[in-house]
Amino acid sequence: MYTPLEDGFAAELKRIESLNVKAIAENATEDDVRAALGRTFLREEDFPVLLSPAARPFLEVIARRAQDETMRNFGRGIQLFTPLYLANFCTNRCVYCGFSTKRDIKRRMLNLDEVEAEAKAIAATGLRKILALTGDDPKRTGAAYLAGCIRVLAGYFSSVGIEVPSMTVEEYAMQVAAGADSMTMFQETYNHARYLDLHPGGPKRDFYFRLDAPERALMGGFRAVNLGPLLGLTDWREDMAAVAAHARWLMRKYPEAEISISLPRMRPHTEGGEVAFVPEDITDAILVQAMVALRCYLPQAGITLSTREPAWLRDRLLPLGVTRVSAGVCTAVGGHDPDVSKATEESGEDKPQFDISDGRSVDEMSSDLLRLGYQPVFSDWLLGGSGASELTGGVAEALRTA
Repeated sequence: MYTPLEDGFAAELKRIESLNVKAIAENATEDDVRAALGRTFLREEDFPVLLSPAARPFLEVIARRAQDETMRNFGRGIQLFTPLYLANFCTNRCVYCGFSTKRDIKRRMLNLDEVEAEAKAIAATGLRKILALTGDDPKRTGAAYLAGCIRVLAGYFSSVGIEVPSMTVEEYAMQVAAGADSMTMFQETYNHARYLDLHPGGPKRDFYFRLDAPERALMGGFRAVNLGPLLGLTDWREDMAAVAAHARWLMRKYPEAEISISLPRMRPHTEGGEVAFVPEDITDAILVQAMVALRCYLPQAGITLSTREPAWLRDRLLPLGVTRVSAGVCTAVGGHDPDVSKATEESGEDKPQFDISDGRSVDEMSSDLLRLGYQPVFSDWLLGGSGASELTGGVAEALRTA
C-alpha cells in the first residue's frame, strides 16, 4: 500500500474536511455573500459561501466578476485540444466507467503505426495540443507503452498531455523525456469513503496514490497539471472545495507550474456494470455556480469545459471562466484516422468510454469561437483582446434549463 508523500496534499485535505464545507454553505446568509464579493481577494472561507444556496440570487453579480477576472488574466484566447484514446484495456472496477474491467466490451490498444496514423489525422486539423489516454492495465499499457506512443505524438504536436493511471515519479519522468509536458488527473471524488465505494477493485482503489499523482508528475518534470472532480459522484460543494484547495495548494508550492481545473459532469456510458449507479443530479445551474465561484476564487487557474456538455451551453459559458475546450472528440480507441476507425468498427471494438454531447469538429469549433469574439489557440497561449463583453445569456439560459 502506498504511503502518502510526507509533505503532500493529504494533510491539507484532512484540514479542508475539518472545516465542514457543507455546513458553511448551508448556514451562509446573503450578507455573507455580499461580504465575500466585497473583498478584492477571496478568503478560503468565502469559496463555500459562493457555492451556497444563499448565493443563488447573486449569480449574475458573481458571473460578471468571473467574466472580469477571466478577461484580466486570459483575454480572449481559448486553447483547443483533442483527446486520443490509445487503449481501453483496464483492470479497475470503477462502477461509473464504460471501460471498467467488469464491462462486457471488446478491448483494443493502438500499435505505434496506428498512433502515427491518428497523429497525422489530428495534426491535419491544425491542432498542436493533444491529450493521450489509456485505461489502467500496467502489463499491456504501462509506462513503457505510453512513452513509446508519446515519442510518436511529440513529432506532430508541440504539446502532448496525458490522462492515464497514477504513476511513480520515475515513470512520470520517463514520459517527460519522451516528450509529454502536461498531465490530467481526475481524483473523481475527494471523499475517501465514497471513493472506496465507487472503486471496489483494481489499482485505482488506492485513494492516496491517486491524490499525490499531480505532485509526483510535477516532481517528475511536468510543467502543467489539470485537476478535477467528476461532478455527480457525491456532494458537489464538498468536491469543489477540495479540488479548489488542491489547485491552490499546488499553485503555492509550485508557482512555476500551470495549474488548471476541469469540471466534468457524469455522462451515460456502456451498460452492464456490476453495480447499479445513480449519480447526483448536477443541473446546469449548479455547473454555472460552481464555475463562476471557482473563477472568482482562483482567477489565475485555467478552466476546461469538455464535450460532456452540449454545444449551446459551452458557447454561453465561455465568458464566465473557460480557458480550454476540446473539439473533434471521440471517446473510443482511435477514431480520427479513417483506416484505424474502420478497423475498430469492424472488430466491434468501438465502444466509447462515455457519450459526448458536443460533436463539433475542430473547424466548426474554431468558426464558432471566432463568431463569438474569441481567438482559437491551437498550440500554446496567445493572449489578446480586452474590454468587457456581454454574458451571451449564459447564466440566465442555464438557470432556465435547470
